[in-house]
Amino acid sequence: MKKEEVPQDDANLLEGKFKVVKYAVNENGEYEKVPSVGWEPENVALGQAWEVVNERVEEARQQVLCGAASPLAYHMEKNMMDAALLAKHMGIPARKVKRHLEPEGFNALDRSTLEQYAEALLVSVAELKQVPQ
Repeated sequence: MKKEEVPQDDANLLEGKFKVVKYAVNENGEYEKVPSVGWEPENVALGQAWEVVNERVEEARQQVLCGAASPLAYHMEKNMMDAALLAKHMGIPARKVKRHLEPEGFNALDRSTLEQYAEALLVSVAELKQVPQ
C-alpha cells in the first residue's frame, strides 16, 4: 500500500488519536510508518467489539448492585480480565480470585490483598470497593 492510500475513515473510535499502519510505501519506494485513524470495516468491527465489552461490564455492575457478585467482578470485566489472568497478575491461584468474586469472599479480604487487587486493576482501594451507580 502506498503512503497516500492509507485509510483515514475516522469513526471517532480512537477519539482523534492515530494508530500506526506499519507497511506503507513512501514516494521513494521505502517502507515507513504512516499514521491512520482506520478504515470503515475495521471501525465497524471495533465498534461491535466495544459494544460487547460494555455490555459485559454493565452486566457485572448490575450483579454487584443486586448483591450477586463483589465489586471485584465489575473491575475485572472493566479491565477485560478473567479470573486466570487476574490471578497471574496477583501471583495467586485462580480459585482464590473466583472466591473473591463472591461478596462474602471479597468482604473478608485484608487491606494488603485489597491493595494488590487495586494495583493490578489500576484503581484505588476505595474505587475497588464500589461500582458506579
